[in-house]
Amino acid sequence: MDRYWLLTNTCYGNWLPGSERGFVGRVWEQRIDDLPGSSRVAHNEAGTEYDKELRGLWLASQKLMRGPPIHLNIAHAEAVLAQFRETAEHRGWEIRAVAIMFNHFHIVVGVLDDPEPAKILGDFKAWTTRRLTERFGAPASETWWTERGSKRKLANEGSIAGAIQYVLYEQANPLVTWSPETGLHYGPPPVR
Repeated sequence: MDRYWLLTNTCYGNWLPGSERGFVGRVWEQRIDDLPGSSRVAHNEAGTEYDKELRGLWLASQKLMRGPPIHLNIAHAEAVLAQFRETAEHRGWEIRAVAIMFNHFHIVVGVLDDPEPAKILGDFKAWTTRRLTERFGAPASETWWTERGSKRKLANEGSIAGAIQYVLYEQANPLVTWSPETGLHYGPPPVR
């Protein structure tokens, strides 16, 4: 594989912008819109603080909801994992680790060449949406996922190993985890 990525995406309606738990989204760098130099930024770089507790933004986000938040269960997680694996095989990609929680997922994936990471994540989400909708019906929001997602390039073997460790062993309450080495586990895999 030529490039590895840690991809993360939330289910629709979870971790809304402004949440007190914290969120990654585009916010005004300066809170007063008319100041020179104001710009929208996303605080999503590794090691940097993310934004949290912006009540006005959270209330506005709540009003825009088209349906209740999506919460996955075991049956959903099994379907998601199966489709992730099928999509990767079809594209010639190599999945190194997956964790699916009730409200988000993580994938460590290797790809040939250097396609745009948004395209990689988009392929996983699009094909998984089809499978989930066929099996469980369309959600009220008409989408299973939030719009964007996190796409972190893994530059070397150390960062790939760190991402695999994070995905497989550092998630709170995963529904399922999977890697070629550990296989499928409900909940976290056994400690190494």
